[in-house]
Amino acid sequence: MGFPSAVDIDSDPRVTGEYIRQVSSDTRTVTLVGVVHDHPASTYRARQVVEELDPEVLALELPPISIPLFKQYASTDRCPPVFGGEMSAAIQVATGTTVGIDRPTGGFFQRLGQNLLRERPSLQTVRNVVSDAVKTTKHAIICRAAATVGARTSVRVEVDSPVSHDIDWTDAPDDQARDERKQVRRSRSFLNAFRTASRSQASRLEDVAREEEMAARLLQLREEGDIVAVVGIEHLDSVAERLNSVDEAASPDDVRDHYRTN
Repeated sequence: MGFPSAVDIDSDPRVTGEYIRQVSSDTRTVTLVGVVHDHPASTYRARQVVEELDPEVLALELPPISIPLFKQYASTDRCPPVFGGEMSAAIQVATGTTVGIDRPTGGFFQRLGQNLLRERPSLQTVRNVVSDAVKTTKHAIICRAAATVGARTSVRVEVDSPVSHDIDWTDAPDDQARDERKQVRRSRSFLNAFRTASRSQASRLEDVAREEEMAARLLQLREEGDIVAVVGIEHLDSVAERLNSVDEAASPDDVRDHYRTN
């Protein structure tokens, strides 16, 4: 048993304008899909939007060198795939080009360095930034190595254990959507309550650089055609606003109308 093959935008609470933004130019549209990583509602939403819009480009909040691993995760008859959450579920139905737009990339490090020079944060904040950059780079390299192993041996290597949630994709759509909203609220409250000042500043500097670079990449990729971009919900509005500095973003109601007429 897998995902239904179609979605009714009027009745399915998992696929609404709440976590979808659209930014349109004269000829191209970037559709941003916000997700809670590995959540069944998010996995369903990412897959359905990609399947319905059939974009020329699928852009994922993943390092570019990690894409081969997630393509391997997606190459299965199981729906959704066992590994890779919403990212491999989106790849599974994509017919165009799939690209990663997240760190580590040269553009990200350049923007991060500029932000550090501009704000001149504390030494502890800089240490936190460097530590995080090293961890994410190592993880991306591990993903690429796992993809190489998979390509040579047909063995799927699970790099990350899926995030555990209180619900799964067999539960009712209303329950999935409700739990997803709860997860979003819980995540924001947790971060605000337990981060130190230097850790919060480091995360903010990294997020700004990530969102700047993701928006810049999406603007470049738009030359190739329409895009669906799957990003964490915490980045959704910021990336949309950065794109909106060039084009006018559609409201959630406009997104709903778009689905009704396509």
